[in-house]
Amino acid sequence: MSKKKLIVIGGGAAGFFCAVNAARMNKDLKVILIEKTHKLLSKVKVSGGGRCNTTHACFDIVEMSKKYPRGGNFVKKTFHQFFTTDTINWFKERGVELKTETDGRMFPVTDSSQTIIDCLMTEVKKYNVEVFISTEVRNLKSENGEFTIELKDHKHFTSDYVCIASGGYPKPSMFEWLRKLGHSIEEPVPSLFTFNMPGHPIRELMGVSVESARVKITGTKLEQEGPLLITHWGLSGPAVLKLSAWGARELASKNYDFKITVNWLPEYNEHQLAEKFQLFRVSIATQKITNKNPLGLPARLWDFLLIYSEVKGEKRWADLPSKEANKLIKNLCTCEFEVKGKTTFKEEFVTAGGIKLNEIDHITMMSKKVPNLFFAGEVMDVDGVTGGFNFQHAWTSGYIAGKTIAQSS
Repeated sequence: MSKKKLIVIGGGAAGFFCAVNAARMNKDLKVILIEKTHKLLSKVKVSGGGRCNTTHACFDIVEMSKKYPRGGNFVKKTFHQFFTTDTINWFKERGVELKTETDGRMFPVTDSSQTIIDCLMTEVKKYNVEVFISTEVRNLKSENGEFTIELKDHKHFTSDYVCIASGGYPKPSMFEWLRKLGHSIEEPVPSLFTFNMPGHPIRELMGVSVESARVKITGTKLEQEGPLLITHWGLSGPAVLKLSAWGARELASKNYDFKITVNWLPEYNEHQLAEKFQLFRVSIATQKITNKNPLGLPARLWDFLLIYSEVKGEKRWADLPSKEANKLIKNLCTCEFEVKGKTTFKEEFVTAGGIKLNEIDHITMMSKKVPNLFFAGEVMDVDGVTGGFNFQHAWTSGYIAGKTIAQSS
C-alpha cells in the first residue's frame, strides 16, 4: 500500500511546524514542504532583530487573545490545543531553552534566531521531510480526493493532503489561486508600520525614545500607550506599531493621511500638568527652564518642545508667562502631528487579511470548503500586535493542522 502524502506550501514558521509535527506523529506519512523563494524560515531569521521573538510569556488564553486585532475569537479557541506553555516545552524537549524579557517577549537563551532555525531543520532531517526551495505554486486543484499542485515550471505534484502556509499576501490578486478553490478573502492591508511625518522638524531628533507615551489617532477611538521612538521618517516604537495594527483597516481607508496627538507624559492630563507647573514656579523658581526638565523627558526632546512652544529656555520657572506655559503644557499632553504615509517596520511586516475564518474549522484547521485542505499561519485572517504573538499563532495553527493530518491518514 502506498504511503499517504502531505504537501505543505510555504517554508515559514507555520509550514515547518505543520510538516515536522505531521511527520513525527505519523511515520507512514510522506511529507513534502515547498517554498517559492530560495530561503527557508526567512521571517524567523530576522524577527526580533535576528533573535527570534518566539512567543510571549502570557499564560492566560483570554488575555493572549486580546493581542490579535483580527482573529482574537479564533485563537481563543485554537490556543486550547497548543498554547504558550506547549511552545516553550516543544522547543525545550529539543534542547532550545527560551527566556523572558521584561516586556514579556520570549527569545532563545542564545539570543540567536539561528537556534530556532537549526532546531526545525534538525526535525526536518530526523523525520525525512523532503524540502524543495525556489518552487512556486501556480495552481491547486482537488479532484476525486486527490490534489494536483501545478508549479511555475509546468511540473506538478499530487498529494492526499495539502496545508497552505504561504504567509500573508500584500495584494488581493495573489490570493486568486485560493479563490478558485471556493474560498473568500478578507482584503489584505498592511499592519505593523511606522508613521511618516514628512518635513516635520521633530525628525531631527531621530534616535530619541521615551519609555511611555500615549498616541491617539484624531477623530477615532484608536489609541495606544507604550514606548515611542522618533525616527528620521517620523514616529515608531511599540505604541505606534500596536496602533497601526489595531487601526490597519481604518488607516488604509484614510490612505495613510491622518492626524495624531501624542501625550509625552501619559500620567498627566493638561489640567494636572498645569497644577504641576504652578508647583515648579515655587519649588524650582530660580532654575532656568532649559537646564534640567523636572518631568524626566529626554533632554533633546524637552529642548525641542520648548522651541516648538516658543518658550525661551533661558527664562526662570518663576518668570514663565502663562501664555507660554499653556502652549508648552498643550504640546506635552496633546502634541499634534500630521501623518502622511507609512514605512514598513524592518522585516517584521505583517498583513492583515487573508482566508476568512468562518471557512476554516478551528478544531482541525481544515477548510470547510475543500476536504483535506488545511491552513496555517498568516495566510488566514489572523494577525497579532508585535511581541511574539504572530509566531504563537503560527506554531499553534501549524501544530493543529499537522496533528489532524497525522491522525487521519
